[in-house]
Amino acid sequence: MAELTTLESLLEMGFDRNRAEKAVANTGNQGIEQAMDWLMEHENDPDIDEPFVPPVGNVLGGEADSQSTTEQPSLADTAEAGDGSCDNDDSAKIPMSEDEKLEQVRRLEELMRVKQAERRERERAEELEHEKQRRKHGQELQQIRQKLQDDDMKKLTDQRMKEKMEDKMARQRVKDKIARDREERAQKFGGGGPPSTAASSQPAQPCPPSPTSHGPPPTKKEYDESRIQVRMLDGSTLTAVFKAQEPLAAVRVYVQVNGNTPEGQDFTLLSPYPRHVYTELDMEKPLKELGLVPSAVLVVAKK
Repeated sequence: MAELTTLESLLEMGFDRNRAEKAVANTGNQGIEQAMDWLMEHENDPDIDEPFVPPVGNVLGGEADSQSTTEQPSLADTAEAGDGSCDNDDSAKIPMSEDEKLEQVRRLEELMRVKQAERRERERAEELEHEKQRRKHGQELQQIRQKLQDDDMKKLTDQRMKEKMEDKMARQRVKDKIARDREERAQKFGGGGPPSTAASSQPAQPCPPSPTSHGPPPTKKEYDESRIQVRMLDGSTLTAVFKAQEPLAAVRVYVQVNGNTPEGQDFTLLSPYPRHVYTELDMEKPLKELGLVPSAVLVVAKK
C-alpha cells in the first residue's frame, strides 16, 4: 500500500488546490502536519487565494514525483541499463484502494481536529493574556489618576494651610499693635493695667465740666485720642481708648479679639445717632476724619 503524498492528502481532505500547493511549497514538503499548520495559520491572509506559481525544482506532489522518477531512470540507463529497468518496476506506485484512502483521510481529519483544538486553546490563552494585560494597564492608569488627584489635593491643602497661617500672622500683628498701644496709653496716663479693661468694667463717666466753662469761650481743643464704646449683638458693651489717627479697622479688630461674636461671624459697625453704616472704605479712614473723636458710641450689626 502506498501512502498519499502531502498534496494528495490535502486535496482528499477538501482543501482548495491553490492553498494546498502553497502550503506544501512553503513548508518544503515536510509532511502533512506542517502543511496543515501553515494552512490554519495563514487562512486569513489577504493573498491566500492568489494563483500560486511554484518555483523551479519545487516538489509538490504526484506529478513532480512522477517526472523526477521518469528522469532518474533515464540517467541511470546510461550507466546500467538492466538494473535501471528493474528499479523502475520496483519503484512504481501501487494505487490505494478506496478503503485505504478513506482510512487515511479519517486519520488526517482527526489530526486536523486535534490541530484546530490546539489552535483554539492557544487563541484562548492569548485572549486571556491580552485581557490580563488590558486590566493591568487599566489599573496602572487608575493609579496614575489617583496619584494626580492626591497631588492636587495635597497642593490645595498646603495652599489653604498657608493662607490660614498668613491670616493668623496678620491677626497676631494687629493684636501686638493693640497691646503696644495699650502699654503706651498706660505709661502715658500712669495706669498699672490696660486701660481698656478698666474702662470696660466701669460705666462710662460723663466728662468733667471744664474749669473755664464760666469764662470766655475756649479755643477748640485738639484731641489725639478717642474713647469708643461698642454695643455688641447681645447688648453687652466694650469700651476702649484709641488714637485719633488710628483707622476704624482697629476698632473692628478689637471687637473681633475681645468681643463675643461667633467665630467667622461677619459684622459691620454703625453709628446710631445720626444713623450711619460704615463701609469697607470707611474702615481705612482715621477716627478723627470720621468724627469719632473725642468719644463715640458704635453698634455691632450683622452684615
